[in-house]
Amino acid sequence: MKVTSLIENTSRTGLPAEHGLSLHIRLDNGRQILFDMGQGSLFAENAARLDVDLTTVDAAVLSHGHYDHGGGLRTFIGLNGKAKIYVNRHAFEPHYSLRENGLKYIGLDPELKTCSRLVYCGDETRIGNDLILFSGVKGCCLKPAGNRLLFGPTKEMNDDFCHEQNLIIQENNRTVLFAGCAHTGILNIMQRAEELAGHPLTHVFAGMHLTKSGLVEEQEKAFIRSLAGKLLEHGGCRYFTMHCTGLPQYGILKEIMGDTVSYMSCGEKVETSSFLATV
Repeated sequence: MKVTSLIENTSRTGLPAEHGLSLHIRLDNGRQILFDMGQGSLFAENAARLDVDLTTVDAAVLSHGHYDHGGGLRTFIGLNGKAKIYVNRHAFEPHYSLRENGLKYIGLDPELKTCSRLVYCGDETRIGNDLILFSGVKGCCLKPAGNRLLFGPTKEMNDDFCHEQNLIIQENNRTVLFAGCAHTGILNIMQRAEELAGHPLTHVFAGMHLTKSGLVEEQEKAFIRSLAGKLLEHGGCRYFTMHCTGLPQYGILKEIMGDTVSYMSCGEKVETSSFLATV
């Protein structure tokens, strides 16, 4: 499996970057999956720069209903005329972020919700024998403190992230998890993923939403250190993080987790066969 970052907050390759996420996934059998689409058209422009042909993508997945992951939905629909696009049934509900000047709408374009190629998903959707989409994650283990700034579907309600879905791909003795922002907590998501897959995870690609915690410095460091320790308890799992994890926060993870965690910037590629850890 090869994973290419089309959009991420940072770039070490010279490609333009933006606050957002888009990953292109090529399975060993040739199937292609697009996971998220950034804010607009930049993911497609970067795909062209990287010789990734989005017209041949077989399926697309939207991780949740925020603009920095689904703002490029219209662009993808225009580029690719065949792929089904899997979204959670709550993805098009209104979503808001609390900023200095008040609440800002950060949801998807509601005009697109009637597109015939959208497949609305519930708590579990299986695509063939090797792909599982899931939402409805329970558990309260180290959930991101930054969630306090996010609201929906009304301006008075803190978001419960029922619109967030995650992707499991099982291929050649590898069980790989993709999570856009892990608002429900990466550890809770991993636990549910392993229950559904029936196997331990070998790789995790995820933003972990460690930015904008609102915690004082020592509290934030303690939170991240606790998270790192619990991630290491999943022996044999290799982590690639990005986007809302934040570079300073990643630095703390790296100090503790060493070579088991890497930061994946815009334009970078990972082949899971090169990072197959053993317990």
